[in-house]
Amino acid sequence: MDLSKFLKRAINEADAFLRTLEEPDPNQPVGQLPAPVQRKVATIVFNPPVPSAGNRPLNQVMGWNRPEDLIPKYIDDLRYCSYGYANYQVVEENNVGYFPVKEDGFAYSADEFVACMRQGSGFHQPDGVNYHRILADFDIINKVNSGAIDEVWMFGFPYAGFYESRMAGPGAFWCNAPPLEGTDNATRRFVIMGYNYERGVGEMLENMGHRAESIMQQTYRYTFGEDNVWQRFTRYDKTHPGQAEVGIVHFAPNSERDYDWGNPIPVLSRCHTWRRFPDLSGEPQEYTCTEWGDGDIRLHHIWWFRHFPHITGSANGVAYNWWQYVIDPNYTR
Repeated sequence: MDLSKFLKRAINEADAFLRTLEEPDPNQPVGQLPAPVQRKVATIVFNPPVPSAGNRPLNQVMGWNRPEDLIPKYIDDLRYCSYGYANYQVVEENNVGYFPVKEDGFAYSADEFVACMRQGSGFHQPDGVNYHRILADFDIINKVNSGAIDEVWMFGFPYAGFYESRMAGPGAFWCNAPPLEGTDNATRRFVIMGYNYERGVGEMLENMGHRAESIMQQTYRYTFGEDNVWQRFTRYDKTHPGQAEVGIVHFAPNSERDYDWGNPIPVLSRCHTWRRFPDLSGEPQEYTCTEWGDGDIRLHHIWWFRHFPHITGSANGVAYNWWQYVIDPNYTR
């Protein structure tokens, strides 16, 4: 599949959706696209200079991606995946010339870290970063409380010690990582994302996918049986033979193992019915991996997210627009 053609078509479709939503009706009936929302982001990019390499930044020395290139592509993908609903805006950029401090107080020097990467060993343990120090250094909780920002996107490197996502604030819950305790002085929940600029936009979407899995699991925790449509959405053939729907981030409908998005074996799936949500009736159809990108991580995750319910209305206390929970965990009960 031609990735550039796919993404060009995707962006054009997203733009068309947004044009129809320029003046949203506040009294939208069930089944309409909800009004778009804006989410304000503070970015923290840890990209220190490397003295032994002429003080060039770490990403250049190692041949890794530039976060400033990844961010707009990722924002465009989320906008497209959510049918124009999720509109992220970077309102604060922090470019940091040092390594983040670990929970035990350790911090790499740039030359030391580069040596570890090149020899593939010698990395510090425990690896976890000191989240509270980062929140304090950048005054994050006060900015969340004032409404200046809604969430934080951190960018680092292998062994930076970040979780892919972590929730903080009062009532924070598991978000692909334990909730960050000691943050109840925030007036609302917020998510701290951890991205690796060694990787690409596909892996950034994977981080958001695991965040979505955690939040939707929590959102539907009081809903049981057939009313728990999240559990139905996540079925794949290996765990539910003959009952595959859309699957999960790591498993497409026919996957046999983690990340097996390129499995060519045909599978019967009802993934198409999610395009008509809340009407999930219909017989299964046969699909192969060509439906979700022939093994491409970014295309699979876009395909997966595009099947999320994204319309106005609700049932059993849960909105038909799952995106409102994914991007704002304060909606989750």
